[in-house]
Amino acid sequence: MAKATIKPSTYLYPVPAVMVTSGPREGPNIITLAWVGTICSSPPMVGISIRPSRYSHELITKHGEFAVNLPTADQAGIVDYCGMVSGRDVDKFAEAGLTALPANAIATVIIGECPLNLECKVQQVLSLGSHDLFVGKVVAVQVDEGILTAKGQLDLHRAMPLAYGEHEYWGLGERLGFYGFSAKKR
Repeated sequence: MAKATIKPSTYLYPVPAVMVTSGPREGPNIITLAWVGTICSSPPMVGISIRPSRYSHELITKHGEFAVNLPTADQAGIVDYCGMVSGRDVDKFAEAGLTALPANAIATVIIGECPLNLECKVQQVLSLGSHDLFVGKVVAVQVDEGILTAKGQLDLHRAMPLAYGEHEYWGLGERLGFYGFSAKKR
């Protein structure tokens, strides 16, 4: 297969499209992010990258915590809206019709309509150029019971995760296998 060389960019795709909440419970903000990922399993940690000019950057820096709220694919319009307006000017919870629920282990809120919520405390901030990477230790997880299997594991088919790639939102397709399925075949 022939390959072309193109300009270096962030072509890692797809990535989760999430809504991150931060700030005080009396005036929380939502930011839509796709620069998000798991960075450690023990202890569980996630990384979120935010431009320093963003309102959420200011709130997370000040309060040292945030929640990663994983939406469903059918919430793509809400996710997009929360990424297009600034929380400095708009109450995104009110405008998007979202419910702010108290987090269990941090002093901000989670989004009630999102089936999975990761509550995080900032462990480290790395300035990387256009974005700062906030490393957050996951200190609590809230999950809708409707997306759990009988064994208490996440059912991604029922969770309907939302992904983002090349300026487009995507839902996940069919399951192709499970961890270790290729070795089990041999």
